[in-house]
Amino acid sequence: MSNLKQIYTWLKNQKKKQKIIIKEKNISNLYSWKYRSEKIYHNSKKFFSIVGLRVVSNFYKRYSWDQPIIYQKDNGILGIIRRNKNGKSEYLMRANVEPGNINKLQISPTVQATKSNYTRVHGGKKIKYLNFFLNKTKCLVNSKQTEQGFIYLLKRNTNILLNINKKINFPENYKWIQKKHLISMIKKKNILNMDTLSVFSCSIKKNIFDKPINSIKQINNWFIHMNKKYYIKVKIINLSNMKNWILTNKSIFHKSKSYFSIIGVMVSTKSREVNYWNQPLIKNSTLHFAGFIVKKINLTTHYLVKFIVEPGYKSGSVTCTVKTSNVENYKKNKNLSAKSKFILKNFFFKKNESSVKYDAIQSHEGGRFYQSQIRYMVVQIGDHQKIKIDKSYKWISQNQMIDLIKKGSLDIEGRLCFACYNFNKII
Repeated sequence: MSNLKQIYTWLKNQKKKQKIIIKEKNISNLYSWKYRSEKIYHNSKKFFSIVGLRVVSNFYKRYSWDQPIIYQKDNGILGIIRRNKNGKSEYLMRANVEPGNINKLQISPTVQATKSNYTRVHGGKKIKYLNFFLNKTKCLVNSKQTEQGFIYLLKRNTNILLNINKKINFPENYKWIQKKHLISMIKKKNILNMDTLSVFSCSIKKNIFDKPINSIKQINNWFIHMNKKYYIKVKIINLSNMKNWILTNKSIFHKSKSYFSIIGVMVSTKSREVNYWNQPLIKNSTLHFAGFIVKKINLTTHYLVKFIVEPGYKSGSVTCTVKTSNVENYKKNKNLSAKSKFILKNFFFKKNESSVKYDAIQSHEGGRFYQSQIRYMVVQIGDHQKIKIDKSYKWISQNQMIDLIKKGSLDIEGRLCFACYNFNKII
């Protein structure tokens, strides 16, 4: 059994041992990848491709726009093995390097793999403990969840939590970590990776007492109404046909130099299934933000959620009170609504009666995003404090939030922010 100091020492040692070299490379020169006018794709036609997308929606100020997007047909597996030892929950976690991690090494799930990875399209090593998750033995959580709707087209991962009490032999880059130590780590910057947060977001226990101000029927009717009111239509197009995007041998970027870009990297490490590979990554140097306003109503924690539509999905979903891809310059963000700017200024970043319950920076998924980070924040307002909201917002109780996650209706930023705040309630 390890204490917190021993875990941090283990991470430090693993970072030294798991050396990884990442160098930017022209996307036109990526080994095993084709960069064509229509799309970027792997020689095997597996893994993922990057295509152009034409979007039309009445939800945003920009009624229509073009953008690149990751198209990955196969679902991935994000899985954690759990055990109960001496009445305490422990989880088998992996110290894992990813090319996009800003600090290179973070704590990942027991298994973190796309179908192309675990079917070994790359010709590399087998993924450890995969059979546990393919067989779904003693499954506590088995939930398909969406990924980032502005980056992925129709992408889902299966999040699995298994309970196994038999002895498991594991190499030095794996470790059993107690729940109390994970709770401590979630308060720190960039220790637990995004996929770890994703699995635990599906593993939060309900409260015994929960008295919502809106019934399930009212929430469902609201959701149906908003989906009828707002639409989003997408069409896959050639990369070369995207308006306002510049394609060069080095990268793909927006002519305004805003939003994200597509870059290439070459990766060298001896600690992954293959020792060397090239790949495209999504690069965004701005700090993202996702935050909830919470309030005690009827002695029950309620979250102020917002309806949203995103190009990666066919219909709407529920997200945080506010989210943005550039929080440090949110006042000048033309795509962020005036209401969202008001809420950010007066409830998240202004010293008032709001009480900060959670505030930490975490990484985006390092297998697809290059050094991208997001600030998760939860603030609680007082019982007497009022906030003017329009019909796109709704107060949702603690247990109703968990139900939304089970249905796959809460987007990834909302799920992960909720998980960060409720880590003490994981199974």
